[in-house]
Amino acid sequence: MTVTGEIAKDLESPWGVAPLPEGDLLVGSRDKGTISRVDVGKGTVTQIGKVSGVAPGGEGGLLGLALSPAFASDHLVYAYFTTESDNRIARMRYDPERAAGQQLGAPDTILRGIPKGLIHNGGRIAFGPDKMLYAGTGETGDTGLAQDKKSLGGKILRMTPDGQPVHGNPEPDSVVYSYGHRNVQGLAWDQDKRLWASEFGQHTWDELNLIEPGGNYGWPEAEGKAGKPGLRDPVAVWKTDEASPSGIAWAQGSIWMAGLKGERLWRIPLAGATPVAQPEAFLQGAYGRLRTVVALGGDRLLLVTSETDGRGSPSAGDDRILTLTVR
Repeated sequence: MTVTGEIAKDLESPWGVAPLPEGDLLVGSRDKGTISRVDVGKGTVTQIGKVSGVAPGGEGGLLGLALSPAFASDHLVYAYFTTESDNRIARMRYDPERAAGQQLGAPDTILRGIPKGLIHNGGRIAFGPDKMLYAGTGETGDTGLAQDKKSLGGKILRMTPDGQPVHGNPEPDSVVYSYGHRNVQGLAWDQDKRLWASEFGQHTWDELNLIEPGGNYGWPEAEGKAGKPGLRDPVAVWKTDEASPSGIAWAQGSIWMAGLKGERLWRIPLAGATPVAQPEAFLQGAYGRLRTVVALGGDRLLLVTSETDGRGSPSAGDDRILTLTVR
């Protein structure tokens, strides 16, 4: 793994990243509630708009971003964010022909009622190979929500681009896809379209899980590899001070996982759904807390640092977006 460049710096609380078709990036600020366009060639950062309704606080604010699968024609940007009353997912039309700062349309909420808290708001969203929208949520510190199938907290959700339940979900009238999660902030699909998710542990074990529809991933009844009937064990685990994982991406036969408290990038090499070697750590302490990893195709990744999130120790230039080549 090699750091090949720095695309942008001096970002405030970056969280969600959505690569545009032509190669530039949309980057959200968790605490400011703004979305900016990063010119990858020049490194310039231009605010395109502010998401109305964002109420930052604790781990909440403007979190995940994703582009519509039909972005070339509909120009829709999806965002997961915290409001005064809940976490929700909305979509906004992006019009780059308008004046800078006014290029985002009003949010059209497609899903509301995801529980919010000062902690464990989840927040990652991504469109899968099936062109459905997936979201990782947290249980807000109220552990019972994770096992409550009627709650949207502590879940992975699957919905249509309009926010409706998808045919093939475990329950036909529900967007809940899997449950028993503590705080999911990483979603990625491998070359065989398997869904992987990273999850924060409490005091002992952080997790990388292979997600199956209807699966119960154990929280709060289990943390790490418990071997309990009816609960799905993680594929890999870490001590919480080594990881505290947020974003993940799949590239070159491995899952790449960003660590916040662990301040390192983990590589989990896979043969199908099975690890073929012990996870390998890179960049330990080199850039501080790491929030988001984005696969750009082939051996290229983006990595977003998270030193300005209130828990880091920012230095000059933080936060940054780096480019990597991986093997």
